[in-house]
Amino acid sequence: MSVQERKERERAARERLIVATARELAEQQGWDAVTTRRLAERIEYSQPVLYSHFRGKREIIGAVALEGAAEMAVALRTATSAADGPRARVTALARSYLDFAEGNPAVYDAIFQLDGGLAYAQEDTPEPLKDAFAALMETLAGVAGPGVHPGLFTETFWAALHGLATLTRTGRLPPAEAEQRVELLVDRLAVL
Repeated sequence: MSVQERKERERAARERLIVATARELAEQQGWDAVTTRRLAERIEYSQPVLYSHFRGKREIIGAVALEGAAEMAVALRTATSAADGPRARVTALARSYLDFAEGNPAVYDAIFQLDGGLAYAQEDTPEPLKDAFAALMETLAGVAGPGVHPGLFTETFWAALHGLATLTRTGRLPPAEAEQRVELLVDRLAVL
C-alpha cells in the first residue's frame, strides 16, 4: 500500500468518525448540541482537522442525511421484500418508514427537516436521496391507480407518512392509534 493510499484511507476513516459522532451526539442531545468544538473534543482532533473534512455543521448534517437516506432505503426494501401481496407490501412500507423515523429522530431530521445543503427533487439530487425515493416508489407505483402518475402518488403517500411521523413524534397525534392511521392510509390512498 502506498503512502497516498494509506492517507486516503485514514482520511475516509476520520470522515466516517466525524459523521458517526455527530449522529450519535444529535440522537442523544439534539442537533443544537452538535458543534464543531464539541465534535472535535469527542473525536480527539482539532477543529481545523474537522474543517478539513467539512466546512461546517451544515455539511455534517448533509453527510448524516445521505447516510440516513441510504439506511432508510435498505429498511424499506427489506420490509417490503418480506411482505406478500400489494396490500401487505404497502403496509410494510408505511410501518418501516414510521419505525425508521421514530427510531432515528435526529437522522430523520437531517434528511427531511434541517438544511444540509442538499438538493431535493432536482437533477443534482444526491443518489442516496434519489434511491430512498425510489425505494418508496418501487412499492407505491403499482398501487397508484389508473391514470395516476406514480411519482405524484408516491410524493403524496410520502407526505402523508412524513406528516404522521412528525405529528406523532411532536405529541400532536396520540401514539395509541398509530396502527389505525397506517391502515386508514393504506385503505384510502392505495388502489389494492
